[in-house]
Amino acid sequence: MKFSEQWLREWVSPQLTPQELADQVTMAGLEVDAVEPVAESFSGVVVGHVRRKVQHPDADKLSVCEVDDGSGEVVQVVCGAPNVAEGQKVPFARVGAVLPGDFKIKRAKLRGQESRGMICSASELGLEEGTSAGILELPATAPVGEDFRAWMGLEDTTIEVDLTPNRGDCLSLKGLAREVGVLNRLAVQGPAIEPQSVTHETRFEINVSDPERCPRYVGRVIKGVDVTVETPLWMVERLRRSGIRSIDPVVDVTNYVMLELGQPMHAFDLANLSQGIEVRLARAGERLTLLDGQDIALRDSTLVIADSRGPLAIAGIMGGEHSGVTATTRDIFLESAFFTPLAVAGQARAYGLHTDASHRFERGVDPALTAVAVERATALLREITGGEAGPILDVTSQAHMPAPRQVTLRSARLEQALGMPFESSLVVDILERLGMAVTTAPEGWTVDAPSWRFDISIEEDLIEELARIHGYNRLPVRRPSARLALRADDERRQPQARLRGQMVARGYQEAISYSFVSPELQRLLMPDAVSPRLANPISSDMAVMRASLFPGLIKALEHNLNRQQSRVRLFETGLVFNGELDSLTQTGMLGGLACGPREPEGWAGSRESVDFYDVKGDLETLFALGGNADAWRFEPGRHSALHPGQTARVLHDGEEAGWIGTLHPAVRAELGLKVDAVLFEVRLDYLVQGKLPAFSALSRYPEVRRDLALLVDDSLPVQHLLDSIRSHAGEWLTELRLFDVYRGKGVEEGDKSLALGLTWQHPSRTLNDDEINQLVDAIVTESGQRFGARLRS
Repeated sequence: MKFSEQWLREWVSPQLTPQELADQVTMAGLEVDAVEPVAESFSGVVVGHVRRKVQHPDADKLSVCEVDDGSGEVVQVVCGAPNVAEGQKVPFARVGAVLPGDFKIKRAKLRGQESRGMICSASELGLEEGTSAGILELPATAPVGEDFRAWMGLEDTTIEVDLTPNRGDCLSLKGLAREVGVLNRLAVQGPAIEPQSVTHETRFEINVSDPERCPRYVGRVIKGVDVTVETPLWMVERLRRSGIRSIDPVVDVTNYVMLELGQPMHAFDLANLSQGIEVRLARAGERLTLLDGQDIALRDSTLVIADSRGPLAIAGIMGGEHSGVTATTRDIFLESAFFTPLAVAGQARAYGLHTDASHRFERGVDPALTAVAVERATALLREITGGEAGPILDVTSQAHMPAPRQVTLRSARLEQALGMPFESSLVVDILERLGMAVTTAPEGWTVDAPSWRFDISIEEDLIEELARIHGYNRLPVRRPSARLALRADDERRQPQARLRGQMVARGYQEAISYSFVSPELQRLLMPDAVSPRLANPISSDMAVMRASLFPGLIKALEHNLNRQQSRVRLFETGLVFNGELDSLTQTGMLGGLACGPREPEGWAGSRESVDFYDVKGDLETLFALGGNADAWRFEPGRHSALHPGQTARVLHDGEEAGWIGTLHPAVRAELGLKVDAVLFEVRLDYLVQGKLPAFSALSRYPEVRRDLALLVDDSLPVQHLLDSIRSHAGEWLTELRLFDVYRGKGVEEGDKSLALGLTWQHPSRTLNDDEINQLVDAIVTESGQRFGARLRS
């Protein structure tokens, strides 16, 4: 929002410099981006009067003019502007004047004719970008000889404010003046807006079919306007200083009222309208050519202003090209409406549009302004273009208008939040100056929010208002005090940071992928997975929530392989989503992936590729961090994304906790991957569980070790045998180690030889051979009976 300081001071004028005013507004939460002069520096320019104009005798495109500059002497000037004419009031640069760009005016001769000065255009004075088509014509009332800079009020600054989305009430001079008035405890005096006299009864009927999106629509017919007249220079200048270009008097007036009051408006050429105005949703197949020439296909969710022949404008965003005001317009239909913010915000973005109107409507426009703005615009139009005003038609749905908001503010809460007590009189004064109705209550105040403050709904909103108006820099600086008790630290749980650190120590790098994945990839990896589908996905390949970490890790693998990274080690922690929305479960998982050489490239390194057991070993180091590695088990399993013979289910205390395996060859072929990859995924809630460390005394007595070589069926999972041996080896077994697996000569086909080392140690005495032999016999007997194991000779 850009505004002229002089214009603001017509509403409220504190005794502050422009920079002090900008600083004050910034400290109140309305951040000022820039404070700039409204015109470049120049001097020696006065208001001149063209008394006479004749054709230059030696140049077709030049004129010789006599200009009265108020000095008492008529000055001859050669001018090349096509629009110079006798009787005009113009900006005249006397000899010695200095124009923008340090351009000095000197006495000269042009094609033999003396020229003492220059009649200036707007661009030559820095009042217009680019090159002007002709000289700047001034009103006939401009005083001859008056300093042009002073008469135009160019000792002014433009202040640009960057407003947060919740402060749409400050997108107008009225709103900004209200803020400055409150900050300086000054009365705010805007222009008087009186109801205009109705001089004809012509009505153009209004039908609002969608009152939920358009609770209020106001219209008026103004007949006999003269669009060919020039917009007054004062209005053109105020628009320019606010960053808006003058177009024609009707459009300029609607823009001016928008800047002044904050109510966007639009004027239709009544001759181009048919039967009546209807505010409705667009229909299938309807198109509209906008004022900027863009032809668009309207969505059926777009609110439009239409007549019997079709759409005229996108409500609250932009008007159509064919219904706008032109030079031949004589009668207009002036509209002013209140559109709900949600009806405009999404639609403007959907069409790639952002206009001054949509910027205001999507932040909230005061619904009480609708008819007031029509009266103000009517008065200005009648003053500039003439015309006769008809009756105002006001279609309002009270059921859909914003409900009044009443908020209770407690004095104790106010003091607690801001760290200081506030006098009741100060609270009432600040809030009432902000336009709120305040009633004193036993514990504080009851406040009715004004119609223009959509952001006031809870107690904290009022506390914020008091803090910023009183001044954040005037609030006491205190350290917060609180009774802080130390929370118990569960030593059985390990932080996720420790798990991540372990994965990094094993050579993995952390990946962070989207929770949204491609439906096709997820279906390929897990055909039976059910997860929520996004209603408005970022892209088609991110349309469903992930049911596993595998899709994201595989996409990351593809990305790295496509960039010549042959050795990839990745891990990720995050949520996976299973089930439909009404039965959705979210589970934290830690997943990983490895492919390529087992060791980094080097003269002493192996060239062998990583395999299932390498990654299984990495995973087992995670299990060992909690001190309860015995709670974890691996057993053969089948997973649609993993190799049938190289896949294991991960169990924690007998419950399924995850999967590990080599990527399925069919999946790898479908994805076009040329290397094997090993993946795993384990539930985080199980990984963070550990065992509380406990000290046990060291035994002073010797260990006893016995080695066993057992022949078992090759298909027997070794873990089953180890679990059985532990359960029959007695309470003094301290270590059971599998140190060799052998298949080959001396072992029958279909069998394998397992070499086991068993170590016992008693805490208070030396174990004898008879005790150990009994335990070994029990182990061999039980293993033979359960698994068909036999001692290898």
